[in-house]
Amino acid sequence: MITLKELAKQLNVSVSTVSKALHDAKDIGPDTKKRIKEAAELYNYKPNRTALALKANKTQTIGVIIPDVLNQFFAKVLHGIEEYATTHNYDTIVCVSHDQMGKEAKSVDLLTQGRVDGFIISLALETLLNQEFSHIESIQKNKKKLVLFDRTTEKVNCDKVIINDEKSIFDATKVLIDSGNRKIAFVSNIEDLGIGQMRKEGYRNALKANNIEVNNQLEVDLTNKENPHEIIINFLKANKIDAVISADNTSGLMFQSIVNKEMPKVSSKITIIGFSDEKTAQLSYPPMGYIDQNAMKIGEKSAELLINKLESKTKTDIRFEMPFNINIRS
Repeated sequence: MITLKELAKQLNVSVSTVSKALHDAKDIGPDTKKRIKEAAELYNYKPNRTALALKANKTQTIGVIIPDVLNQFFAKVLHGIEEYATTHNYDTIVCVSHDQMGKEAKSVDLLTQGRVDGFIISLALETLLNQEFSHIESIQKNKKKLVLFDRTTEKVNCDKVIINDEKSIFDATKVLIDSGNRKIAFVSNIEDLGIGQMRKEGYRNALKANNIEVNNQLEVDLTNKENPHEIIINFLKANKIDAVISADNTSGLMFQSIVNKEMPKVSSKITIIGFSDEKTAQLSYPPMGYIDQNAMKIGEKSAELLINKLESKTKTDIRFEMPFNINIRS
């Protein structure tokens, strides 16, 4: 590709004239602009983005760090981020922490070195368990903007995009109670996350609010268990239930498949609700009820908040609570 200097030489004008013309500067005449732009297209001139970034101290790039790219929720959030960023002339660089604090910190350090203008992050499990946020705080010390989503912390002041985890499960549990269910089980494989604890609290509060005694025997913890299928099978043998609330997508689908296998005659009568979306819910039979977090919209809102900060449209930190939808199988 031709350089700016070579293009100026071909046209017998100065480098600054070419640069100004390509940026529609008012002090360059329309005929000169037209001639320079036509030549730039003819010679396939592309601006050196690295050089422009160094000059303007802006890369037009967002760094995104997520715990798991294979998790459908994070994949859809990423899709939403990239779509919004692209339409606003920003690129994205994505890193995956695999829930490791060290890997997350290394990604922050790598991207902070002049590669991105700001970050969108869902915190790694190890970071949350250790309550160690110095690498996250370093982002702001390096004058980079930051948005946290889903897995957040109150110890870092920045924009945040969340759903009301306690209320989402409370409302879903109440839907089951209003349908006549009284023996409602709770299953989770995210007990080690704050959002998992809030969702369990929502389940318990819904039972209490409707005069149903909280029974710890109906709470199934699959977190980091090596034999989750066996745990569910033994639970079903020991307990009679008429509905299930799952704190996540994976354990809900797992519970559904085991109920179908172990209790085929009554499986259609046991309503299961988990965190999912319409497409994933159809993977189970009967289709699982689900709480839709609107993952793509979480991504879009996260990108919107960050870009607004980068372009100085907002200055105060925003805690944005996304709406959720509860869908029960028919």
